[in-house]
Amino acid sequence: MNTSKLIDQRIAELADWRGKTMAKLRKIIHDADPDITEEWKWGTAVWSHDGLVVAVGAFKGNVKMNFFQGASLPDPKKLFNAGLDAKKTRAIDFHEHAKIDEPALKDLIRAAVAQNAPVDASEIGTDEDGSVPAE
Repeated sequence: MNTSKLIDQRIAELADWRGKTMAKLRKIIHDADPDITEEWKWGTAVWSHDGLVVAVGAFKGNVKMNFFQGASLPDPKKLFNAGLDAKKTRAIDFHEHAKIDEPALKDLIRAAVAQNAPVDASEIGTDEDGSVPAE
């Protein structure tokens, strides 16, 4: 089964607020980055763009959105509310009836995607092979 269908199936299995929340988060992710790729890893929905960006999974009392490089991301709206002590990741736990700050969440997703962008060697003062150019 292809990845999108696995995610569709997972959302359909969750016939409560968690399925609706996952579907909404999926749409927000795609709205934030139309070129993002859906994957199915570790039994959960994962999105990547030049590297892992975010995973979304449903649990008994929440839907968790885990940013793989979240510790390095600016979070001016203080969306991260879980995994705050982790070295690399940060997460947002969404609970039933929670309001999602879509503009702030899209900004966070875009920042995560931008962090994965390949770096142009000329931007960091090195040649393509990684060496420092002679002056």
